Amino acid sequence: MINPVWLRSFCTLVEVGHFTRTAERLHMTQSGVSQHVRKLEEQLELSLLVRQGKQFTLTDAGERLYREANVIVESLSDLERRVGADPAFEGLVRIKSPGSVGLKLYPHLLTLQQRHPGLIIDYRFAPNSDVERAIAEYRVDVGIMTKPASRDEVGFKPVGEEALLLVTPEGMEEPSWDQLMALGFIDHPDGAHHAGLLLGANYSEFHHSNQFPPAGFSNQISLILEPVSRGLGFTVLPAYAIEAFPQPDKVKTHRLSTPASETLFLSFRRNQPLPNRVSTVIGAMREGLGLNAGDSPEMV
Repeated sequence: MINPVWLRSFCTLVEVGHFTRTAERLHMTQSGVSQHVRKLEEQLELSLLVRQGKQFTLTDAGERLYREANVIVESLSDLERRVGADPAFEGLVRIKSPGSVGLKLYPHLLTLQQRHPGLIIDYRFAPNSDVERAIAEYRVDVGIMTKPASRDEVGFKPVGEEALLLVTPEGMEEPSWDQLMALGFIDHPDGAHHAGLLLGANYSEFHHSNQFPPAGFSNQISLILEPVSRGLGFTVLPAYAIEAFPQPDKVKTHRLSTPASETLFLSFRRNQPLPNRVSTVIGAMREGLGLNAGDSPEMV
């Protein structure tokens, strides 16, 4: 392959028309420019210049090489600019989070994408373990988790709290333990954990969610309240999932006397510089959570 540095020297020489000024432009010596031209001639086994004292003219081969090489040199220069660019509102940003906070953030990030169409949002819903693994394996740029990261390569920073709430069918006021037992529990992947945090703090009878008669299960965050709205049971969910339910008049949300919540952790690769586009999205995520977007995203 022809050395692109030699091509750059040759094309600059043709454009400037003078060896000394070419050397000055390229921050080289004049002998270095001459050497690059000689190396090209040796590799191609063709004369490229007809030297006339301090002047020169191009041979036919030199003319052809300049036309072809100039395109290559310009392309390489453009490549350098593109690789070095770090735009704040262009490029793909991959995000993972549990579904509840995702229901809150995804529409907010789509609004950001509408304002900046060059920014592409790839948002996936997943449990904490999958979020952490994806960050560790470089498959996502940033995530939200509801527990601190356990892997050394994944950093995290608390960015907020999400309340856990008891949800029953409409019309039920201050549900007693017996009423909950009669309804039965609509379970979901985090159901036992959420019920343990909230119900364990408010009902002395509670030991585990499996005390309740099973009334259904869904692993789709947007559908968990559907059976509740039909009077088939109760559940415990994070507030953002409840806010996103399209039929709020069909369910009753209860804030119990002893509140319970989950901490939200912003998580991504530890010690990896953040591209500007990722910082932009992190700022928008913080705004979506009602936080100060200007706070530092540094990890712990």
